[in-house]
Amino acid sequence: MSEIARFSVSLEEELLGRFDAWCAREAYPTRSEAVRHLLHEKLAQQAWLEGTGPVAATLTLVYDHHKNRLTEQLTHLQHEHTALVAATTHVHLDHDLCLEVILLRGMAPDLRAFATALKGLKGIQQATLVVAGASHTGHSHDHPHPHPHSHPHTH
Repeated sequence: MSEIARFSVSLEEELLGRFDAWCAREAYPTRSEAVRHLLHEKLAQQAWLEGTGPVAATLTLVYDHHKNRLTEQLTHLQHEHTALVAATTHVHLDHDLCLEVILLRGMAPDLRAFATALKGLKGIQQATLVVAGASHTGHSHDHPHPHPHSHPHTH
């Protein structure tokens, strides 16, 4: 774990009041936790926009599984991009529609290209790509315990 550094921030009273109200609504135990959250979110977004480092994201798809060859195309594209796809989960919404959430890891441009390829398939009704986090160092772990690095897929 990294060292904690302290710093002070000067804010207008009105802005601090709005921030404190937001912290209360979002149930942050302290201002520090809220600021940490905002910084992580902003830095992940910046890494995503600039394509400067590895990011994690989710791609949520809603599609009609009756469309000709759509299921096979989805599976084929995911198998072609195993370095990006960490896991998938699939839910039947009704007789026709399925919801699939694909957990992704990799460089932002690669994830965007993968999502674009899936979004363009005939039968995809909704496709939402959300960046969930970024790593500034690649594949570093700042904790002492070892863990395996195999990344199995679940379907």
